[in-house]
Amino acid sequence: MSEGQKTRTTVDIYGQHYVIIGTEDSSHVKLIASMVDEKMREISSKNPSLNTSKLAVLTAVNAVNDYLKMKEQLERLEGESKRVKD
Repeated sequence: MSEGQKTRTTVDIYGQHYVIIGTEDSSHVKLIASMVDEKMREISSKNPSLNTSKLAVLTAVNAVNDYLKMKEQLERLEGESKRVKD
């Protein structure tokens, strides 16, 4: 796909259909949607009384937490790699 070209991808997340418009490949968008759906279902199974809005917020909090942990790990590994090279 050429840079800047937008695609429309229809996905299903937690029983709702969404049309995602962006520059990522449809397969990438579908993978992300599948992972969000999986995380929402996981959280919902542990907290069945949550409404969809609260479930979505908890899913976002979990995703950002995972992102920050990975970012910190990457920065640590990059620092270790730099020390080894020096």
